[in-house]
Amino acid sequence: QIYLYSIEIFIFFYNLFLATICNCNINNTIMLSSFRNRFIGRGISSIYRQQVRYYSTTSTPNIPGLSDLDSWTPHNKLKQWVKDQAALLKPSSVHLCDGSQEEYNKLTEVMVKNGVITPLDRPNSFLGRSDPDDVARVESRTFICSKSKEEAGPTNNWKDPKEMKEIMNSLYDGAMSGRTMYVMPFSMGPVGSKIAHVGVQVTDSPFVVCNMRIMTRMGSPALQSLGSDKEYVPCVHSVGVPLKDGQKDVAWPCNKTKYIVHFPEERSIMSYGSGYGGNALLGKKCFSLRIASTMARDDSWLAEHMLILGITNPQGEKKYIAAAFPSACGKTNLAMMTPSLPGWKVETIGDDIAWMKFGTDGRLYAINPENGFFGVAPGTSRKSNPNAVDAISQNTIFTNVALTDDNDVWWEGLTENAPEHLIDWHGKDWNSSASSKPAAHPNSRFTAPLSQCPTIDPNWDSPEGVPISAIIFGGRRSKTVPLVYQAFDWKHGVFMGASVASEQTAAAEGTVGSLRHDPFAMLPFLGYNMADYFAHWLSIGKKTQADKLPKIFYVNWFRKNAQGKFMWPGFGGKSTGCQPLRRNANKYRQGVVQQWVCP
Repeated sequence: QIYLYSIEIFIFFYNLFLATICNCNINNTIMLSSFRNRFIGRGISSIYRQQVRYYSTTSTPNIPGLSDLDSWTPHNKLKQWVKDQAALLKPSSVHLCDGSQEEYNKLTEVMVKNGVITPLDRPNSFLGRSDPDDVARVESRTFICSKSKEEAGPTNNWKDPKEMKEIMNSLYDGAMSGRTMYVMPFSMGPVGSKIAHVGVQVTDSPFVVCNMRIMTRMGSPALQSLGSDKEYVPCVHSVGVPLKDGQKDVAWPCNKTKYIVHFPEERSIMSYGSGYGGNALLGKKCFSLRIASTMARDDSWLAEHMLILGITNPQGEKKYIAAAFPSACGKTNLAMMTPSLPGWKVETIGDDIAWMKFGTDGRLYAINPENGFFGVAPGTSRKSNPNAVDAISQNTIFTNVALTDDNDVWWEGLTENAPEHLIDWHGKDWNSSASSKPAAHPNSRFTAPLSQCPTIDPNWDSPEGVPISAIIFGGRRSKTVPLVYQAFDWKHGVFMGASVASEQTAAAEGTVGSLRHDPFAMLPFLGYNMADYFAHWLSIGKKTQADKLPKIFYVNWFRKNAQGKFMWPGFGGKSTGCQPLRRNANKYRQGVVQQWVCP
């Protein structure tokens, strides 16, 4: 211990000496944030952070499970990070996850025994009910803690990273007392893909572990891909409810104080107080968009809030398309659509996130970094999205939906008429004739493996990704915006993406019919300044030849005619609009905006 203290003192005076000779004004000599950013640069800054992390723990805590680290991984930096988190969070035990089916089964058995989840009469499926105060993303408590407020931009909440770390470390101190700290290595994208990236999350929620196993490639293969020295994104999550000796736990622990925090320069994530959705599944929006968008900016690729699908025409020619839409614009339904046009086929790569990097041929190749669907249940039905209903027929975790008398799930919109009796998302009796409130929460969810989708594309798990021929933007506009039109060129396409807007619906806050601007459908999910993001998109267009870039289109499924009727057919009929998109991905006329009307 004296030896380690001596090292810390040496580091302190060494940094003080460097700051003095560089005449650098710093507020905190140990962290040297201003000095690193101004004089050293990101590379040496990363090395310095590793030094601080390595020597941050003066002794290894004697916690069951930590002694298995050496046999778990040869990655010294990762092992020290896990020890540091255990020393701070103070769990009663540590579980190093392998992502196996056996591990999943054991965790679900324990959660069933403890009343956290209910087994359903559909294969290997469960229902969980959250605390009423923990049901959705908490945008007001989501922060981008870049080194300056300007870098976070006006669309993000910002706090000084040093101040925020002090807040988070104070909250984390002993936050896992009486609980198990689960350590989950996970790959966003096919393991080993050049487009994929790896994260490691610690959490005290077995519910989160099981959901992460579905939503990511979580487990030993991801860990092995790190080898002994590859980089990873560290993610820390706690529900923030420590347990005293003998204290009985609740079914859904959470804390009224909530933080979802991102550190773009360090490429790290901290979450506290929530066990729900993207607040706790840190591979979701936190990593795949907010942190990944900054990684993409720095390394010249794209991390986007987009679906990916393949379209095959009757002649057997196939093209892949990425598409971005704000909420309530039918993105998931489009990703899983069954075309009504004879001979056409649509296949699903993903319904939410797209990572795109340039291949050796100069084209953009995309992967879906996720491994599952995290879909909104209400409104999903055989009529609106039959493929989604089939995808969740087994191996699915449901949250905050209603329970039927025959031990299955139900939500508003699943069937035309509600069952007479249900157990609602609060766990209370619900009667269709007497209850005025919904049986399922409006943001109730299902988590299901992507591989179960009936329309899954054969290349959905390809490490190389799929070549993108077209990018689509769209919004909900009853007038003004045409049904479909094509950009003059890449710059015009960036303008179209930056101009994405949708009319408010009755289901959202705001005046019905008023426009909500949502550039590139990334407004809540971008990890840096939106203006810099526009510039990044423009720079991507300069990285290759113009004829190798995807063609860009804008669609408006919601255009109405003079009689107030939708001009476009239903979801299956959207393939009518995909014909010109697919056709003109090959044949592109520079300087001409092309517009089509449905037959």
